[in-house]
Amino acid sequence: MTTVSVRRAVPEDAGAIADIYNDAVEHTTATLDLVPRTVAQQRAWIEERNGAFTAVVAELAGAVVGFASLSPYKERAAYRGTVEDSVYVERDHRGRGIGPLLLNAVLDHAEAAGFHVVIARTEAQGAAARRLHECCGFSLVGVEREVGRKFNRWLDVAVYQVLLPRPRS
Repeated sequence: MTTVSVRRAVPEDAGAIADIYNDAVEHTTATLDLVPRTVAQQRAWIEERNGAFTAVVAELAGAVVGFASLSPYKERAAYRGTVEDSVYVERDHRGRGIGPLLLNAVLDHAEAAGFHVVIARTEAQGAAARRLHECCGFSLVGVEREVGRKFNRWLDVAVYQVLLPRPRS
């Protein structure tokens, strides 16, 4: 069996990341984004994720099969200790344990960077995203009702959080 490795995203990953993200934009409610990203936009997004904010990719047999990132939660100074995560896995590789590898990698980075809280916002019916965050120590803290609209329906968003440092088993 080929091993999945996780590494920091580099600008050369922009095409693969855009493909994975755009599939989610166009076919799922994993993101409430409605507009696919260009490779140039994705490259700029990667370049913005350096230092405390990061993006990582999962590689399998030399191909990028998923990515995760940390982004600022809010612009106001009081929120600087809080970040928001994003995790996406290529359609054909879902359900193989790649999501937890990616999420744990960005959580480890968030902890090392000194963040106190990581927030996750998932479409409330997205069972896989909810399970992913719960298995990595997140707790549900609320549900925002009908805050997004995609595919001609109103969607609820479940809000999860984990406090850092995380307890280790």
